[in-house]
Amino acid sequence: MELEQYFSELFTKSEDPFTDIIGQQRVKQQLKSTLISGRNVIIVGPPGIGKTTLAKNVAALLPEITVNDCGFNCLPNEPLCPMCLSGKTTKRKKVQGSARFVRVQGSPDLTPEDLLGDIDPVMALKYGPTSPRAFTPGKIFKANQGVLFFDELNRCPEKLQNALLQVLEEGNITIGNYDLDFKVKFVFIATMNPEDKNTEELSDVLMDRFDFIYMGYPEDIETELTIVKCKGKSIARFPEQLLKATIKFVRLLRDDDKLEKKPSVRASLGLYERAQANAMLNGRKVVGFDDVASVLISVLAHRIRLRPSSRFLIRPEDYVREQFSKFCKSEGLPGLDEKGDSR
Repeated sequence: MELEQYFSELFTKSEDPFTDIIGQQRVKQQLKSTLISGRNVIIVGPPGIGKTTLAKNVAALLPEITVNDCGFNCLPNEPLCPMCLSGKTTKRKKVQGSARFVRVQGSPDLTPEDLLGDIDPVMALKYGPTSPRAFTPGKIFKANQGVLFFDELNRCPEKLQNALLQVLEEGNITIGNYDLDFKVKFVFIATMNPEDKNTEELSDVLMDRFDFIYMGYPEDIETELTIVKCKGKSIARFPEQLLKATIKFVRLLRDDDKLEKKPSVRASLGLYERAQANAMLNGRKVVGFDDVASVLISVLAHRIRLRPSSRFLIRPEDYVREQFSKFCKSEGLPGLDEKGDSR
């Protein structure tokens, strides 16, 4: 069964198959339509909002399949690689959905060989450098019949972007020194962080082969509260009102116009877990205000960046203290002193 047909049947039967992601209903709906139509997609959004988790959830939805153990994931009834076409591949293996997820981490030093494959020197000596048997398949081939997840696509160099064009347009890879055209089938999901300045500009011809889905922070405080409780470690009891106030402060920082870099959901998780750990270390089973206040700078200061107009006037640590003191005053909480301790 083709992947598009499989997703079409799955999404009409299941109301919300993306159970690993809490909230984000609009994003889920858009991802469903891209999968049904077989489109390549880039999920655009800041760090820590679940882009990778969502892509892994897609792979987990895939059924278990049987493929040839050839390194190219050829289907037994559709041999495509040189080994399978020659009949030399006899072993088969079962691959579960979650194992059909192949991740590529975008970086400036990533090469086309990492993606497409390269020559194995030992096999080249044995069979000759131009023999297909000397070719070691890269991650694109390993993702055949699965999900190719390209994290931070805009961090990869232009040369690698160009290497993607044929496979995205035709679903086909031509290996230059080998007389080999290989038809690959996979779901291509990439991500981009629009706030990251240390990136390569994606070419128009590459972007034209993608649909973009824009993903933001949790929609409301209740959704983020649920995420923190579900994903975070449970070490001590965290009073509901104190936890709400903690998450509310993180969300207020995200809305702060003076901040260029905003704290992600990982900041909320960090405060949740570290405050519990502090309570345990202090011999208490219930988190108090002091437990949150004492880790505030450690968790938040490096996760924010002030805009140039404010960056040289105040340090991030002092800005967090200042904003938290204002927040505490408005909420009727104790606040912080100059050292970052509660008062």
